[in-house]
Amino acid sequence: MLYPLTFASIVATLAFFTAGGGPQQFSLDSILLSFPRPVHAAKHAITPELSQFIEDLLKAANIPGVALGIVRLVGQDKPVVEFEAWGRRTEGGQGHDISFDTLFPIASCSKAFLASAVGLLIDDFAQGRNVTPLPPSVRQFDWETKVADLLPDDWSLEDEWLRSKLTIRDALAHVSGMPSHDYSYVPGNTPRDVVKNLRNLRPAYELRRQWSYNNQMYMMGSHLIETYANLSYTDFVDTRLFTPMNMTSTTFWPNEANRDAKFTQLWTPSGRRIPYWFSEESIPIMAGMGGIISSAEDMAKWLGMLLNDGVDVSSNATVISHDALKAMTTAYAIVSGTAPSPEFSIIGYGMGWYRYSYQGHEIITHNGDIPGVSTRVAFLPGDGLGIVVLINASNKAAAHDAIMYRVIEDVLELRRIHRSVGANASVTDDPDVSVPRLPHTLDLEAYAGTYTNPGYGALTLCAPTSSSNYCAQVLADFAAMSFLPDTQTPNVSAGLYAAWPRVWSTHAHMMHRSADTFDLAFRALFTRGYGANTSAFDALDGIGKSRAVFVVDDGGLQVKGFAFVADENAAAARARHSNAVEEIADAWFERVH
Repeated sequence: MLYPLTFASIVATLAFFTAGGGPQQFSLDSILLSFPRPVHAAKHAITPELSQFIEDLLKAANIPGVALGIVRLVGQDKPVVEFEAWGRRTEGGQGHDISFDTLFPIASCSKAFLASAVGLLIDDFAQGRNVTPLPPSVRQFDWETKVADLLPDDWSLEDEWLRSKLTIRDALAHVSGMPSHDYSYVPGNTPRDVVKNLRNLRPAYELRRQWSYNNQMYMMGSHLIETYANLSYTDFVDTRLFTPMNMTSTTFWPNEANRDAKFTQLWTPSGRRIPYWFSEESIPIMAGMGGIISSAEDMAKWLGMLLNDGVDVSSNATVISHDALKAMTTAYAIVSGTAPSPEFSIIGYGMGWYRYSYQGHEIITHNGDIPGVSTRVAFLPGDGLGIVVLINASNKAAAHDAIMYRVIEDVLELRRIHRSVGANASVTDDPDVSVPRLPHTLDLEAYAGTYTNPGYGALTLCAPTSSSNYCAQVLADFAAMSFLPDTQTPNVSAGLYAAWPRVWSTHAHMMHRSADTFDLAFRALFTRGYGANTSAFDALDGIGKSRAVFVVDDGGLQVKGFAFVADENAAAARARHSNAVEEIADAWFERVH
């Protein structure tokens, strides 16, 4: 049911929240200046009932804080925008210092900005605004242009068919045939470094055969823009997207985000505070796939533009062309060919966006999850509704989805579907008890040593008895963890241990499973804690679990190397062509010392 939204009703709504009906202090000016006040609008989306629902959710799911933005287009009027925030931004926030202008990393919700930037670059070439010429062999630059033709000096893949035939659309729709190789890149890499290293990483699927999420393809997108726009990717997005939409608080750079003391602090699922995961040094490679820092207030402007067919609602200027927006949001790949439950359709993926329907209403959305944050951005083009949910703790997808669907259900007057949301449990490292525990072929010390792979680099494993200076430090790092009663990190009396300084990890360890197979987990160890709590902990809480299968030579005397398997589906796909563990693995690490 619709009714006129008057100035008095807005003030009444603000009075509810500022008088204790909710923890957020609203700023009337900021709301009315973000988007002009409409003449007619729908009923309020943020109600006392919704506020209580989210308050209860924070307690049940161990969430420090959440910011919510809701955008609605009603008829020909300007968007109606509502904001609210619950919980704390800082350790000492006493539960009410978060706001709708608090800055959060939006993680993989950044991918839609990368796809939009590529769309802008394509339009520049189509309209003769390009600053860098295409290679002589390229007659047209669009979504179907081959990546190999655009980046002839840098692009190469192990599979020649993939190398030569993969298009921009294939790459950004995650049907490149490449599985995730997220533990291969390091802070300080450039997008070009990542692209050039792809030739050393194994594909798993035939082109367009299987949807397989791959962050490196979005790093490739950053490199593509830097190659042809004559700007860094971050400058291009700032100039062509942030500025036209007046997203003045949005940035890629953590130092800039911290400047005005609006950047939220971040927490693990179990409640340990951690720093923002991406250092300034790593932003160049992480920017396109997940590096944007923004607020509910600024993301509402982004949603308003998307709902308005690419036109900024304040300036009436086109930010993204209709054709580019349609290309990005149209499903190109099938993520799930079966509906997860009756209220959902099958799930597709365009470029930077998932697309499916919920209770008959089409949703275009993406989520983000990196250590310390969980995010959801969604818009329903047929209903004129946009939603952004920002949570300052990781592994809280169930919570941000519960909020999103509750808003959709209430605004569109749909049937409410109950969702059970509790605190996310850490992933344990206990191996499958059904697997027979056979002893390893050699003494544990025989597996220690240095192994290398062209795409991943060198990894030096330490046994508990290893005595080098490097191993002494590695073992000391793990020993600092072993006294914690709730840690998933094993005591250093068994297993193999390594430093693994990558974007997503600091260490790795292997615990014996059976025969020459070990469970491998990547870790982010904070041996001196972080924030007010100085006790040691693992920020990854046991995620990043893989397996390593060592191969011992025929004489049974020496380890040749180990097969690293992080993606079991990818390994199964390769197993269609080979039975050798060295060939079905995501990477083969050869022993060199």
